[in-house]
Amino acid sequence: MTESISAPACAPAYPLVLARTAPKAIRTEQDGPVLHVRLNPWGQEDTLDAAVLDELITLLDDLHERPDVRILTLSSLGTDFCLGADRNEYQEAMAADPSGSGLRRIADKAHRLCQALENTHAVTIARLHGRVIGAGLALASFCDLRAGADTSRFRMPEVGIGLPPAWGGAMGRLVSEAGTARIRELMLTCEVFDADTAHRMGLLHRTAPLDQLDKVIDSWTRPLVRRSPEALVLTKRMLAGYARADRTADVSLLDSHLLTAALHQHTHG
Repeated sequence: MTESISAPACAPAYPLVLARTAPKAIRTEQDGPVLHVRLNPWGQEDTLDAAVLDELITLLDDLHERPDVRILTLSSLGTDFCLGADRNEYQEAMAADPSGSGLRRIADKAHRLCQALENTHAVTIARLHGRVIGAGLALASFCDLRAGADTSRFRMPEVGIGLPPAWGGAMGRLVSEAGTARIRELMLTCEVFDADTAHRMGLLHRTAPLDQLDKVIDSWTRPLVRRSPEALVLTKRMLAGYARADRTADVSLLDSHLLTAALHQHTHG
């Protein structure tokens, strides 16, 4: 969910490579076997609205026919990586359809996106900077590798704004990646935490100054492109299988219903 916390107002710089058509919500550029995917807020708030979800789902679905893409990096062209889900869109969906079916469709897209990100054959790398809030952290958690600027700030604000942490099935993923005790504390207290804390928990694999972050990403992509594609895909799917074994009681398909019920109570209670 969207929340405001202080962060440096500096967007990352990227080298231009083999530019493709830039849609409104995301921008993609391919450099050999590496596909760079950048959230593109276009002067709007850096949130994950339905347009972003649709374009990311379409891109990931299309990757099934793109074995040439072996690595996908996910970053943002905005001041922040992501401020969370678009709560205004949620409120508008509830106002337009009080039954909640419209909101459930949006929330189900988040679940489809996270599953597609976890299941894609490409090794996925999240490049994080600025604020990484709520659904933005959830989205990043489904990437295989995560690097963040040392000035990044993180928060899970849902409980603080009266909503369950129900976006994309991320609770199980976050618990699997960082441990139940620490995620419980951060979800219940909604406190801001820094990149060093995220690194110690395992939510970040590496941290670096913002101007050195691309070097960290390169240090991963260079050896990865030399690996056997078959070995990478098999290893990635084995790791996903073992991670899911920790989520055998996964109820993430209920996320959209939980979110809709909570928002309905806010609106009509």
